[in-house]
Amino acid sequence: MLDLNQLRKDLEPLVQGLAKRGVQFDTERFQQLEARRKAVQVETETLQAERNALAKRIGQLKSKGEDASEALAQSQQIPVRLKQLEQDLSQVQAELSSWFATIPNLPHESVPVGESEEDNVEVRRWIPGPKDDQGKPAHITFEPRDHVDLGEQFGLDFEAARKLAGARFMVLRGPLARLHRALAQFMLDTQVEEHGYTECYTPYIVNASTLYGTGQLPKFKDDMFWVTKGGQDNEPADPAESKPEDLYLISTSEISLTGMVRDEILAGDALPMRLTAHSPCFRSEAGSGGRDTRGVIRQHQFDKVEMVQIVHPEQSYEALESMVGHAEHVLQALELPYRVVQLCTGDMGFSAAKTYDLEVWLPAQDTFREISSVSNCEAFQARRLQARFRADSKARPEFVHTLNGSGLAVGRALVAVLENHQQEDGSVIVPKVLRPYMGGLERLVPAK
Repeated sequence: MLDLNQLRKDLEPLVQGLAKRGVQFDTERFQQLEARRKAVQVETETLQAERNALAKRIGQLKSKGEDASEALAQSQQIPVRLKQLEQDLSQVQAELSSWFATIPNLPHESVPVGESEEDNVEVRRWIPGPKDDQGKPAHITFEPRDHVDLGEQFGLDFEAARKLAGARFMVLRGPLARLHRALAQFMLDTQVEEHGYTECYTPYIVNASTLYGTGQLPKFKDDMFWVTKGGQDNEPADPAESKPEDLYLISTSEISLTGMVRDEILAGDALPMRLTAHSPCFRSEAGSGGRDTRGVIRQHQFDKVEMVQIVHPEQSYEALESMVGHAEHVLQALELPYRVVQLCTGDMGFSAAKTYDLEVWLPAQDTFREISSVSNCEAFQARRLQARFRADSKARPEFVHTLNGSGLAVGRALVAVLENHQQEDGSVIVPKVLRPYMGGLERLVPAK
């Protein structure tokens, strides 16, 4: 969430920053709400002062044995009005909070201005083998097969998944299931052993407060799977209990990893926190518009190894660059060509102030496709989460900065390994770093 106090001091940077993201801020509405808030607060302060003055006067009158009934009558009316003002203030603040919960983060000054992915800026690319005259990978000299044709030879089964759950799910069997597991384990081990992340296992179901804090709610509610318990409407068993929060399947373990610092004041020396987790992710893909219906690219359920850092505000942009390097390291170890792209203002995620995408080369599509997105959210999530730190025991609490990124998406990595390491005879070379996880297997060979 944006800093309301800062906006009250200087609104123009907010208006200009949101305009770069294609969002028109309703200045008139904000000023009207602020005028209501100020009027309520001024009247409240005036009545409180009047109440104190009347209390003093009543005491003086009584001490002199004089009639205090008129002053008492006046003082008895004040609490009624103060209660009404309290409700009015609560209403204004709720309207402001509800509105600001739908407003995205401001872009960092270094983010290129643009409207869509067409305006993103390539930062660098890593091509380990030969290139064509356009700088694209040219290591495959035959007509490449796509991951669906390749995968079906080794245990990829969409028909079984459709019978179990419907479209956009998959079943993996045998060597392909093991390759999928090997990728996840390798990624997790790399982030823990080489990059210093703490491995975590977190719930796959979270409450609405956690999703609000990380920015998925309310904006992306329709893109998530909701959870009900026992087929009931989630009503409490005991009428005296409050109704429990709605529950959702996580769309990324960023939600649970970042959410662990909700309502916390961390010690300064606890930063930076580096957390990682391997988890399934669930997305309804309500806004996908029918894209990538073939294959594994866009599924309702997929696995991801997530990286999250909770850092001191002065260190967050250094942390962003290092996290991009952590994701790149995995791609290079898997010998997968890729490029790094800086997203423009119109293509960034809701909570992000600056984002890099890593796009892996897919030969059958003759293009680069996203496999990791690494973002600095600055204090945007921290304000919603009330996640703070103290530099020392006497310092005032400050909001932390939060960062997240894929290290990597396992299903898309599986796609990239199949397509980039395919051989003309239909076999697939297993990258060297994965062979220890595959029992020493060097190649996937189609059954004859």
